[in-house]
Amino acid sequence: MAINVGVIIPAFNEERSIGLVIDAIPETAVQTVLVCNNGSTDRTAEVARKAGATVIEEPRKGYGNACLAGIAWFEKQASPPDVIVFLDGDFSDYPEELPSLVRPIVEDGMDMVIGSRVLGRREKGALQPHQAFGNQLAVTLLRWLYGYRFTDLGPFRAIRFDSLQRLQMRDRNYGWTVEMQVKAAKQGLRCTEVPVRYRKRVGTSKVSGTVKGSVMAGYKIIGTIFREKLMP
Repeated sequence: MAINVGVIIPAFNEERSIGLVIDAIPETAVQTVLVCNNGSTDRTAEVARKAGATVIEEPRKGYGNACLAGIAWFEKQASPPDVIVFLDGDFSDYPEELPSLVRPIVEDGMDMVIGSRVLGRREKGALQPHQAFGNQLAVTLLRWLYGYRFTDLGPFRAIRFDSLQRLQMRDRNYGWTVEMQVKAAKQGLRCTEVPVRYRKRVGTSKVSGTVKGSVMAGYKIIGTIFREKLMP
């Protein structure tokens, strides 16, 4: 079964890594690589175009804003993709593992597949202790409140495009990944995880690399889990 796969890469000041990410994506597995340039002040957009990606601009800062811009762009295309893969632009993930994320959707009828850094092999120091703790707390709450078992909130993930549209994603920054998993649970989507490798990112994280970013991200993630529980 041939499927149309689109990749969305949110990127903010990733000129050192974005080319590496794009070059590592298997060409035969993907039809469109879309880089959502999130207000970068460096050569991220230029490097991405030279590497062969389509680049759009989303000047409003925020991971979720960049992802929403990417979704809106794909919705306007004459032939929207069957599956969307979200991939970070910092080269912490292994883009060559993309087919393993898409495979359960094609072969097993899954709606969403999370690339689990917990189940996979992680380079020492790639996932900071506070990140690992927050991640574990979040997936535990997801299990208790929604009955869905995840091991990770990893950003490397694949989802059917029609399922993604039904989720009506709204978060514009730190809560994007957990919002997707919470809404998937609420709608009863068929979800699974596959192990993925994870390495230290190129450059400094804009979120986990700062105390303020880590605190804000943790607050937003936990708040999203409880807020969605109270909403119909």
